[in-house]
Amino acid sequence: MKTHFIAIGGSAMHNLAIALKDKGYEVSGSDDAIFEPSKSRLENKGILPLELGWFPEKITSEIDAVILGMHAHQDNPELAKAKELGLKIYSYPEFLYEQSKNKTRVVIAGSHGKTTITSMILHVLNFHSKDVDYMVGAQLEGFDCMVKLTEDNDFMVLEGDEYLSSPIDLRSKFLLYQPNIALMSGIAWDHINVFKTFDDYIEQFRKFTASITAGGVLVYNEEDPEVVKVVESAENYFRKIPYKTPEYEIISGKVHLKTEIGDIPLSVFGAHNLLNLEGARHICHTLGIMDEDFYEAIMSFKGASKRLEKVEREDNGTLYKDFAHAPSKVKAAVKALNEQFRNEKKYGFLELHTYSSLNPIFLEQYDHAMDGLDEAVVFYSEDALKIKRMDAISPELIKEKFKNENLKVFTNAAELHAYWQTLDKSKGVFLMMSSGNFGGLDLTK
Repeated sequence: MKTHFIAIGGSAMHNLAIALKDKGYEVSGSDDAIFEPSKSRLENKGILPLELGWFPEKITSEIDAVILGMHAHQDNPELAKAKELGLKIYSYPEFLYEQSKNKTRVVIAGSHGKTTITSMILHVLNFHSKDVDYMVGAQLEGFDCMVKLTEDNDFMVLEGDEYLSSPIDLRSKFLLYQPNIALMSGIAWDHINVFKTFDDYIEQFRKFTASITAGGVLVYNEEDPEVVKVVESAENYFRKIPYKTPEYEIISGKVHLKTEIGDIPLSVFGAHNLLNLEGARHICHTLGIMDEDFYEAIMSFKGASKRLEKVEREDNGTLYKDFAHAPSKVKAAVKALNEQFRNEKKYGFLELHTYSSLNPIFLEQYDHAMDGLDEAVVFYSEDALKIKRMDAISPELIKEKFKNENLKVFTNAAELHAYWQTLDKSKGVFLMMSSGNFGGLDLTK
């Protein structure tokens, strides 16, 4: 099969391209910008475009499938050529469904926790040599490529994102998967540039629940009232399995899960991660993994990339980086740090740089998000606001919305970096929360 990727360099797209190459497909692609690690990984597989840009001449009638990434625009010249030739154009999730429509599809959804839960499931299955197809949005230890597609595997585990599928398909990605087994971890308003109201956002999860196949299974977080409402209002038939935060205690700085078979020491911490773990356990149980085997494997799970991930520093200081940027994720990460390191001085840094996080209306969601920290810092770039054509935001407004008068607010990367240099990183615990890089801050020094 001959496939062509429009915007092959994306973090998700390049993994799919590599998976198809490994499956024996003929793969080509284009992009106007490709960064590391996508660049090297595509080059190693021999599918890195020879030059950047869009080339309509690459699109020929011999192509069986064109896969369109979100990075491309509706007026993309390669897309126009594909339409002209009447080629089959797939969004990323639509193509994944085509590859898995004859398999049992396990879809992990939710505003937060879905990457970690998917990673936990894959870690356990890999530990016990249970081979499945998969797609997950973060790099996981022991896995080279975060998409795997085969002809033989009976199951496919998919991280289900509620964001849009492609520039020409405005459905939420997870609505295309039609899960046989699903999990819903939580609902907290996000992506307000697309979902203008909270109800618009919740509606995606109602549709997701309605897309579960007849007689399927939904594992859901019973501690989240919005999730419970969605589940209880569903009209289609599926088996419902609720889960909640399990009992645990922290002994000598290490989390121990309290189970029927005894205390299980873990390598992760935070109540939200324990809740994620419980959801993963129920999903693994539906896949034939007994509790004893689940606990044996999960002890060695160290976390998904950028999810309370410990950074090795030159001074041996204690620093964690977390993808947290949405309010619910920030609150969960800060709560975890406060609980785990009660007797240490705790520093929390948050970068606001998504459309949602820089919206004055959405900022209300961050109230008390950084409470309990000894030092709390928020950084956002005034230049980024100009590039996004958004109105200026004052540091005073940030403090007001966070309901934290002691908050330090920086709007200039150089000033943030200068403040960073005044801190002794060998003492205390640091939590760096961003889907960006704090204006190029080196967290190892």
